[in-house]
Amino acid sequence: MNSPPTTNDLPADSLANEGELAWQTEGLRFNAFGRALRRRFGGRVQRVSIDAGFTCPNVDGAVTQGGCNFCDNRSFSPSRRVRLKRVSEQLIAGIQTVTKRYDRVDGFIAYFQPATNTYAPVEQLDEIFRLALNADPRVVGLAIGTRPDCVPESVLSLLEDLARHYVVSLEYGMQSVHDDSLQWMNRAHTHADMINAIDRSRGRGFECTAHVILGVPGETHEMMMQTAEEIGVLGFDAIKLHNLYSVKGTPLGDEVLAGKIKMMDRDEYICTVVDFLERIPPATVVERVSGEAPPQYLIEPKWCLEKSAIRNEIGAEFRRRGTRQGDRFIPPALAPEDREVPPDLTPQTIRDQIESRGRLPVLKMQPPESTPDSTMTSDGDAGGLHSD
Repeated sequence: MNSPPTTNDLPADSLANEGELAWQTEGLRFNAFGRALRRRFGGRVQRVSIDAGFTCPNVDGAVTQGGCNFCDNRSFSPSRRVRLKRVSEQLIAGIQTVTKRYDRVDGFIAYFQPATNTYAPVEQLDEIFRLALNADPRVVGLAIGTRPDCVPESVLSLLEDLARHYVVSLEYGMQSVHDDSLQWMNRAHTHADMINAIDRSRGRGFECTAHVILGVPGETHEMMMQTAEEIGVLGFDAIKLHNLYSVKGTPLGDEVLAGKIKMMDRDEYICTVVDFLERIPPATVVERVSGEAPPQYLIEPKWCLEKSAIRNEIGAEFRRRGTRQGDRFIPPALAPEDREVPPDLTPQTIRDQIESRGRLPVLKMQPPESTPDSTMTSDGDAGGLHSD
């Protein structure tokens, strides 16, 4: 594969005939992630999940304790059920698994997925991200999952630097624009934190993805559509849609088992997703349209295990309506790129916790001769591995 293009080199999608976007000329109903990657890189690119051993500020007490009420990282991420391994080991093992599944894979994105992956001193983040980028010459970039209250300016500057040489995606756990919903989840941040984070992230060369949960108890259809409209207002490059599901060993799971909370049914979810996608910008990349957990941990809804069928039903609903992504999108009065850049409002309790944090477990596993500096040139290029 050729050297990876940076985010600055390529837009989320390109204009084709008569103002149509590329995905529209291909006959798609929404701007699907896999196809967007193929257009960008000229071949199949797959994400490989990495567990770097991070925690979250709503777990360790920086903002609250207990974590999200739906979250058990052991069930969401298989790595949390086994011994933690070095970043390079995880990435190489993941690459081997993916290459056995597909006839040809042209590149890989190292996906730092479980917990809050910017919740550490920036020097450690720099080290750990570069370890992933140097693990295999086919690694073309990073995807980094985090919270909107955990991106101090130093972290955004680091990602801006990395994005000069690699494709970098920062995945924000937005979940909802409604503070009551965020409080119910025990997120311990507000939507104002999300606005502050995205307004400081925009235009720095890396992409921003919004992770959104549909089916939160107490949210009406209108409320979920308000979240959809905010995607265009804030100018996210991509979104991930997840149905709320319950797993064993979580507060949400206990309430579902007790009959106190009911998950959204399949047909309602399909229609809600289509309604949602109709209201977001046509250029926004759709990375995921549903979520699932391993069957042995999942409580409800069981239908979310049928990932391919759900995707097909979403496409069928678009065809039935004769619509596609963006058909009901209303551009905001103030374009995202014209929004003011606010001051960094990262909570002091989070800053203090970051500064006092010891070395991350996966970095303690690194032998001294394997630090990223031994393979990185002074300007951040991966010496001997990438030619970008």
